[in-house]
Amino acid sequence: MNLTILHLYPQLMNLYGDHGNLLTLTRRCQWRDIKVKAINYETGDKLPANPDIIFGGGGQDSGQIQVADDLQIIAPQLQQLIQQGTPTLVVCGLYQLFGNFFRTSDGNIIDGISIFDLETTASSKRLTGNITIDSPKFGQIVGYENHSGRTKLSDNIQPLGTVLRGAGNNGNDHTEGAFYKNTIGTYLHGPLLPKNPHLADFLIQTALQRKYGTKQKLAKLDDELENKAHKTAASRPV
Repeated sequence: MNLTILHLYPQLMNLYGDHGNLLTLTRRCQWRDIKVKAINYETGDKLPANPDIIFGGGGQDSGQIQVADDLQIIAPQLQQLIQQGTPTLVVCGLYQLFGNFFRTSDGNIIDGISIFDLETTASSKRLTGNITIDSPKFGQIVGYENHSGRTKLSDNIQPLGTVLRGAGNNGNDHTEGAFYKNTIGTYLHGPLLPKNPHLADFLIQTALQRKYGTKQKLAKLDDELENKAHKTAASRPV
């Protein structure tokens, strides 16, 4: 078995250790003898036709501005892949741009690609600190947030989870992230997947099932260190 991971804009959208998410996916595949190929996509490149997993990280407003036009060009392909169920993880900056728009602190509008029906507006106060959420799909998820954006989901978009501690999407409505089809959008850095291996395995297992057409049972890994990291992160003060 083999999988291809598409990494969107690694040079401009890769803050707070987000590359560790790609490393986690790669290693958890390799430990199960699943061959994996990661393809970096930068502005102006040709988008691979059929990636098995899509990943994109966070970036400053300047990075979002630099990738926004290119993202509009590849939007139809991304939208088709996601509608087809391609497992996807987008963090912070790309989570915002997968929504309808991001309004910067200067009042400028950066158009998103409307995978998620949500809107984000920058604030002068950043939301930072350790965060724990409860997800109906994935159980407890831990991470670290550092964002100025205030994201508001429409009524027809399911949040990734409910905030148990921390701020989440906007610090008010106790939601964090968004979940649509097999696409996860979130503000959780840290990076996210090393401390939440069950999320990584969801992406891997879903990709295998889509590619090979049968239900795939992943070989069990020794997640003692990962679970300790998860427990430690959950015990840290906000």
